[in-house]
Amino acid sequence: MNGKKKYPDGSLKILIVEDDFYARKFLKRILAPYGDCDIAVNGEEALEAYSNSLKEEFSYDLVCLDILMPVMDGQETLKKIREIEEHHGIYGDEGVKVIMITALDDNNNILKAFRTGCEGYITKPIDKKIIMEKIAELGLLD
Repeated sequence: MNGKKKYPDGSLKILIVEDDFYARKFLKRILAPYGDCDIAVNGEEALEAYSNSLKEEFSYDLVCLDILMPVMDGQETLKKIREIEEHHGIYGDEGVKVIMITALDDNNNILKAFRTGCEGYITKPIDKKIIMEKIAELGLLD
């Protein structure tokens, strides 16, 4: 168990994984009032950032993850995040909450994401209200 959660002031540590500049910028503007937002532009950067966060005092509380990205797509990234957690003895609810935010709304991608361990799936265009509702449902907002 990693035992790490929110910062003492209740703010979140968030990783936004998105290759589209405008989507990254929009997500950061929405989420920045709730905590520190780091950015990764592909799956490999996301895995490096996530692995490094497990070595820090506070690991990520939330990962917003696109599926269609260069280098490594979001489905593979999610799978590897869960493998990293397992390697560190982090299981189930102890892991980072992952919300897929993607243009793909087909059943195959949705089912694959949930089977791999995402906690939420939101289709683009990005809607602030829907994102905030999902984050609240996951118990990340006080």
